[in-house]
Amino acid sequence: MPCDAADLSRRLARDAEAVCRHYLSNGRRQGRYWTVGDARNTPGRSMYVRLKGPEAGPGAAGHWTDAATSEHGDLLDVIRESCGLTAFRDVADEARRFLSLPREEPCAAPDVDRSPVPVGSPEAARRLFAMAQPIRSTPVETYLAGRGIGTVHDAGALRYHPRCYYRPDDGAPVQKRPAMIAMITDLKGRITGAHRTWLAADGSGKAAVATPRRAMGDLLGHAVRFGIAHDVLVAGEGIETVLSLRTALPEMPMAAALSAAHLAALELPSTLLRLYIARDADAAGDRAVATLTERAAMAGIEALALSPQNADFNDDLQARGIDDLKAQLRPQLAP
Repeated sequence: MPCDAADLSRRLARDAEAVCRHYLSNGRRQGRYWTVGDARNTPGRSMYVRLKGPEAGPGAAGHWTDAATSEHGDLLDVIRESCGLTAFRDVADEARRFLSLPREEPCAAPDVDRSPVPVGSPEAARRLFAMAQPIRSTPVETYLAGRGIGTVHDAGALRYHPRCYYRPDDGAPVQKRPAMIAMITDLKGRITGAHRTWLAADGSGKAAVATPRRAMGDLLGHAVRFGIAHDVLVAGEGIETVLSLRTALPEMPMAAALSAAHLAALELPSTLLRLYIARDADAAGDRAVATLTERAAMAGIEALALSPQNADFNDDLQARGIDDLKAQLRPQLAP
């Protein structure tokens, strides 16, 4: 029986109202939504859960948004927050208990004997992401805080793996190191790849290895996404760069393409009217902005560049703080 995170999320969404009545008992149904204060079951109405919709993609059943914080997620996130869980295995066990599935099924265990898949393939990326856990109270939070990113809005695209395989370039034995895992998706929300950032054990920085960042799967045109884009989107290169902007503009949907070349090739939603391109201050960044601006114009999309004062916006955030970054961005945004 399939038991990865996506499958559990779909199973929960098929009976989203029952899930909400059980885990968000302080809320109530209003039309096609369940409203409550937040994912921790606080009384209120700022968070709303979609009760009906497709199984995946924008508007899917079980997806929720907190209007007060701009955070969103699925029903697995509701179980995690309302029950105060941190490890994905505990969240999966609770979800299986609610769904009356066998608890002993080894969902997301890293040593499960599964049919082999090609190394670096999209399926390998999906399995890696399913085996990881939410970033709350993990070295990923510590690492991002050290980069000036105190809050990650829409953190569902990021997870933590305590023992992610790292293969040194020199042929040395494979190592197991803690890592930040980022989910790469297409415009329909399907996982096409994963990005790994190996970290120091305490999250004080990146791991002391030759290549602490690596991507796997199908990247071309896809991105690590924070928020759901409709008419406006901010697109940039690095995860930390985009998260720095997300800290200053928490309600703005954003996408990290992971490199200048992939930023230039980013697929754009058909509904998009305005695209902000967060450039890195180097030659590759300039070329990416020029190419993506031309592609956007051909699609009838207004493209505007956002320029940092240092090498990138994370450098700006660390050097000057969030208030100065907001002031720096304000004149670069269109009405």
